[in-house]
Amino acid sequence: MSKFLWNYLLVIPTVFYGLLFLPSVANADVTTQETVPTKIISPKPVVTQDQESANSLTEITGQVTSVSQLSDVRPTDWAFQALQSLVERYGAIAGYPDGTFKGNRALTRYEFAAGLNAALDRLSELIASNTADLVKKEDLETLQKLQAEFAPELQQLRARLDSLEARTAEVEANQFSTTTKLLGDAVFIVADTFGDRANNRPANDTKDDTQTVFGYRSRLILQTSFTGKDQLSTILSSNTIPNLTNSTGTAMTRFTFDQGTEEGVYLSQLVYRFPLSKNATIWVGPRALQPAIYAPTLNSSIGGLNGAVSRFATFNPTVYRPGFDGAGAALGYKFSNQVQLSLAYTADNTQASRASGEGNGFADANNIIFSQLTISPSRQLDVGLAYVHKYFGTRTGFNLTGGTGSAFARNPFEQNSTSTDNFGLQFNWRASRRFVVGGWFGYTLAHQESGPNNDATIINGALTLAFPDLFKEGNIGGFIVGVPPKVTSNDYRPRPNAASREDPDTSLHLEAFYTFRVNDNVRVTPTFYVITSPEHNDANNAIWVGALRTTFSF
Repeated sequence: MSKFLWNYLLVIPTVFYGLLFLPSVANADVTTQETVPTKIISPKPVVTQDQESANSLTEITGQVTSVSQLSDVRPTDWAFQALQSLVERYGAIAGYPDGTFKGNRALTRYEFAAGLNAALDRLSELIASNTADLVKKEDLETLQKLQAEFAPELQQLRARLDSLEARTAEVEANQFSTTTKLLGDAVFIVADTFGDRANNRPANDTKDDTQTVFGYRSRLILQTSFTGKDQLSTILSSNTIPNLTNSTGTAMTRFTFDQGTEEGVYLSQLVYRFPLSKNATIWVGPRALQPAIYAPTLNSSIGGLNGAVSRFATFNPTVYRPGFDGAGAALGYKFSNQVQLSLAYTADNTQASRASGEGNGFADANNIIFSQLTISPSRQLDVGLAYVHKYFGTRTGFNLTGGTGSAFARNPFEQNSTSTDNFGLQFNWRASRRFVVGGWFGYTLAHQESGPNNDATIINGALTLAFPDLFKEGNIGGFIVGVPPKVTSNDYRPRPNAASREDPDTSLHLEAFYTFRVNDNVRVTPTFYVITSPEHNDANNAIWVGALRTTFSF
């Protein structure tokens, strides 16, 4: 057979397979770019562009012997005769598993190059079969032009595949664990307060004696997956950021990430998540199973490592802050992209782990029963309707409002056994790519469970404005204005003829911050906030808090 004929055989299969494979590759690329509103998400393996191209090729079925086998190809299609010729003359066409050709899909030059490379396999088969007079001269000329035009892309594709194999081998050789990923973050903060201390004690101790503080919080996060869809989260923490309640006379000044009672390095979270079905996810944890883990808080632009610094501004405190670290279980069920339900029962993990004693054990400990229906009528708007029942035993050191708000709101009946019914309305509206409006309103009915039959009403609310990519991509600015938890009515009297534990006035929380993205791992956030009439008492002067936070993540 002449050299001309052998070269001739290189033409048609390549042209045909390029036309066939690349629409399928383009289809795979389009599919992966679709997004769904964030709610309950199971972890999925990361897929690179090269892997997507390779995976899409595996979706093609075997050889098609007649163009009529392709259900989406009609005799009226402009390319029908070309497809028919490729099938009947060369027997080198394949379709999708559903019997379609998908000929209208767009493709990139890289995708065409991938399909052209795959066509060489068919070329080898035709050469081996010694089939003569199979192609025409014009086909050979077309193929030669295609080979010349896409030679750089084919070479680059081969180089990228070689590089990917080398990188994969390096990752496998140096990875922390075959099942566990190590993450971490560190927060440095320099802060000070200004203004007289809230005088909520008998002594005249309103003089501001606070000093500038420099503290940190560091965390090592171990994320372990045993099936590729589950995740065990283990967090080790160390924290020296002070709780400002004592120094300022009010919990309204607290930071969102200040220290608790633990010292040194401690286990701050241990939670396991796994899918129960396609639409249902389960969380189980003996340590720090908080509502913010299993339910959308609808304040992602303001809360978190890159958002507001204050404790109150993070999210609705009476709904998403139980007042203790939780041990229990939660369920998230996604009815559709527009509706999902979150349910949970958690108990104080310290009390839940004790086998004896009053108020101990998983069922008798301080606990919450959580429920929230999240509705997303559009990709821009999310609304959350929450109901949370809380119970706290006598003299268990509890607070009803998650460590913020007035002293009366945290303990309307002092340390007598208390139950609360908490209702929350939260919303988040992405008005544009650079402007997000959010907020919440919380309404709490508290009932004294031990002693006299007393009731109290507590409210709180906030409006938040966020400006993503403000001045520079990756930065964010924000404003928060709100009313920290306040007791509006209360039947309880600590002593006969004593004043009720009811807040006489109204405090405002005003906060502004700007987070500057230095790079993917470092962000700097200057922030300040002011509390007017601290403790909802006009007799107290405003307290200002200024802070500079630097966050490192890896």
